[in-house]
Amino acid sequence: MTKLQQAHARPVQRPIQVRGFTLIEVLVSLMILAVLAATAWKGVDAISTARKVADGSLKQTLRLQSVMTQFEADMAQIMDTGIMPGMQFDGAHLRLTRRQDEGVQVVTWYLQSGRWYRWASPVTTQVGELQKYWLSSFQLQGKESGTLTALKGVDQWQVYCYRSGALSNCQSTGNVVATTVQLPEAVRCQLSMGEGSGFAGTVIRDLMLAPQ
Repeated sequence: MTKLQQAHARPVQRPIQVRGFTLIEVLVSLMILAVLAATAWKGVDAISTARKVADGSLKQTLRLQSVMTQFEADMAQIMDTGIMPGMQFDGAHLRLTRRQDEGVQVVTWYLQSGRWYRWASPVTTQVGELQKYWLSSFQLQGKESGTLTALKGVDQWQVYCYRSGALSNCQSTGNVVATTVQLPEAVRCQLSMGEGSGFAGTVIRDLMLAPQ
């Protein structure tokens, strides 16, 4: 075979053509990626928001439970000293004398400007000091030493007393010299929760008082 015949017998090798993406295909791909990214971000944001709401609700619930536990502890330690009333409610202030290991203190729960406060006086064993602390509880402004903001967003507060088999409003006249007010057998604390409290509706807690 001649060289010319050999040249014609060899297969012709054509250059390989590499096909790339067109501009339209790239744009469509970018659009799909953008949609997927936006969807994923919304999902993550929704999960984050739900977690924040759940954490906030949990903290508010724990706060409410802690406050009511403190209220129960105060009511469980009421002591009728015979000097000042063991308990007195005037519609906004619940004053009580609480027994402590070192003596007695005056504790006042009161509602003011949508905030439920707790004020506790120093513990004393002196009659004069106890009377002074009791009178001081009629002048509370929410900034005194010993004052804590228990709850926010409370619209209304009512206390009911259970005596002789009946539950009634135990609001008294607020007479600071009355010392013969009979302590009830049980107390109902009723809080109407409003905006800013994190709760809706009414919180009710019934408590038995320890016999004197």
